[in-house]
Amino acid sequence: PRLVQGLPHGIERCIRRIVSHLHGDPSDAALDAVWETLHETRPTAINLRWALDEMRRFLRPLPPEQRAEAAYRRAREIADEDVGLNRAIGENGLAIIKAIAARKQKGEPVNILTHCNAGWLATVDYGTATAPIYLATEAGIPVHVYVDETRPRNQGAQLTAWEMAGHGVPHTLIVDNAGGHLMQRGAIDMVIVGTDRTTADGDVCNKIGTYLKALAAADNDVPFYVALPSPTIDWTVHDGLAEIPIEQRSADEVSLVWGKTAAGEIAQVRISPETTPAANPAFDVTPARLVTGLITERGVAKASREGLKAMFPERA
Repeated sequence: PRLVQGLPHGIERCIRRIVSHLHGDPSDAALDAVWETLHETRPTAINLRWALDEMRRFLRPLPPEQRAEAAYRRAREIADEDVGLNRAIGENGLAIIKAIAARKQKGEPVNILTHCNAGWLATVDYGTATAPIYLATEAGIPVHVYVDETRPRNQGAQLTAWEMAGHGVPHTLIVDNAGGHLMQRGAIDMVIVGTDRTTADGDVCNKIGTYLKALAAADNDVPFYVALPSPTIDWTVHDGLAEIPIEQRSADEVSLVWGKTAAGEIAQVRISPETTPAANPAFDVTPARLVTGLITERGVAKASREGLKAMFPERA
């Protein structure tokens, strides 16, 4: 427990699962079984596979009796590395926000739309899409964030809005379909989203609804940026629409919603007829042609094979 204290909840759960298996059976077979189990929980997200590959690569050469303790140590190192990546993403994205702020009247905020949660609850410390926002706030640049609710799990309403409030960032919660309306009226200066997997050609797979935001941004000449650490780039995939598996989640997430009652109790209610079926694809793919730039830890890359190769020549 002392070694996982302070780790993001997702990493902590994964590491505890790995270590619990390794304490009971630290064999290679058990290590492979844990890899398969955890990988199947998020088939769309490439960074989970990257972390699982790294842990297996690191643990396999070790004597079985040393693997549990070593797994904790490597997890801590990965978390610390992620802090550095996210901070660098924030600095590179901050330059974009500064450029927009310089074109506005003094004191007028830079209005940013984001979708889903790519903050420090999902990653480490700064988050990815939120990192430029946090650094801009710390630098004294006025920003205002329009937070998509992100149905059906409401990560924006429940997580991103909570982060913005805690950090003192001015923000407004909007329904998912309001983004295009605001763009048409010049209320959005830029869009920043995260990604679960980016192809070697610059296609971006992110939470369902991202594609529609990118279409609206393109139609209204609003820059659309994606913030991503390099582990989310899948160098083996080129056509995101054809090659990235899209996680299909429970229909109950669409038909049922959780919320807090006036009495302060957490309750679940149904919002559709019991006989109505629901579909729940968790992600969609935004083609590279709709992406203004990819904000990485090394700089802002063009959303193309050439752009990513120039930024990461050793991986390409």
